[in-house]
Amino acid sequence: MSRDHILHRVRTAVGRSAGQPAADPPPVRIRIPSVDLESRIASMLARVEALAGKAYRSDDPRGFVESAIAGKTAVASNAPYLVECGITSLPGVRSGITDRAELRELCAKSDVGITCADYALADTGSLVMLSSPQEARMISLLPPAHIAVVPRERLLTGLDELFSILPRPAEQTSSMVLITGPSRTADIEQILVRGVHGPGQITVVVV
Repeated sequence: MSRDHILHRVRTAVGRSAGQPAADPPPVRIRIPSVDLESRIASMLARVEALAGKAYRSDDPRGFVESAIAGKTAVASNAPYLVECGITSLPGVRSGITDRAELRELCAKSDVGITCADYALADTGSLVMLSSPQEARMISLLPPAHIAVVPRERLLTGLDELFSILPRPAEQTSSMVLITGPSRTADIEQILVRGVHGPGQITVVVV
């Protein structure tokens, strides 16, 4: 079948003729469902668990993290919320590092990376991480385990709500990463392997 014939069939299928310009795209439609906070929390916890992550609800994030990292080394982001919770002052936790080379070396040696997600998407169990001096992305990507502490008010229904709040992410950050469960790949042989491109363990704590 010739190229021209294929293109003719495509044009016919979409109701266009040769040389006719494409129509303007339809306006963007953002739909934000009405979901109460308790339902968002329940959905977030369930989705993370379904993706082989661990999810908890806690009123004491400092105590939870202290127990989770007992006997381990950890590096925490410079997020003000982690400071407010007292997590950055826990024994064994390093934080407040701004030198990139020093942070990279520390992340490569640490057992756990601790961050505070900028947002979380309840419908998929995804964490939204905006790279910044407060939230260096290597902390959530380089250590073998990642603990994300998420204040409940940052729980969004999904992507539509995220983009209604943050319509132009590139104006605020050089990198927006969506983390959905532990890192995994099946590659060509279709054998599931976790922890290849990021942490093999992820724990989400909704405060």
